[in-house]
Amino acid sequence: MLESIRRFFQKEVAEPPAESPDALRIAACALLLEVAYADGEFTPDERGRIEDALGRHFGLDEALARELIALADQERTRSIDHFQFTRLIRDRYDLGQKVLLAELMWGVILADGKIADHEGYLVRKIGSLLELPAAYLSEAKQRVRGEESGA
Repeated sequence: MLESIRRFFQKEVAEPPAESPDALRIAACALLLEVAYADGEFTPDERGRIEDALGRHFGLDEALARELIALADQERTRSIDHFQFTRLIRDRYDLGQKVLLAELMWGVILADGKIADHEGYLVRKIGSLLELPAAYLSEAKQRVRGEESGA
């Protein structure tokens, strides 16, 4: 089964139709990977956060989540900027979905308990490209921090 999914993704990833749910999944996952790699290191905790998010929000089992991460990482490394991912999400996600993605990004960043300057900058840049108002981005960070502290 994984091989058929891999073939599907390999066929569709290069130029997936903009309305494809798979294109949106790849774009969202690529942005999560971008923030995970922002500090130069992709830790097991960050990977776990992304896998959990993909399972919860896209209904993927662990094997499919790992496959999506691998495919999104290929797309991320081939892209020259974030625009191809943010444009698709900006145009297709509603405000609630964008806020949820922001919460997921903050959760990945906070997996190590701290926010480096360049990590915060990257999330703000992505939020701007998604046309997510700064207040919503800030509220998303506060919600994740509250969850992290057990509040």
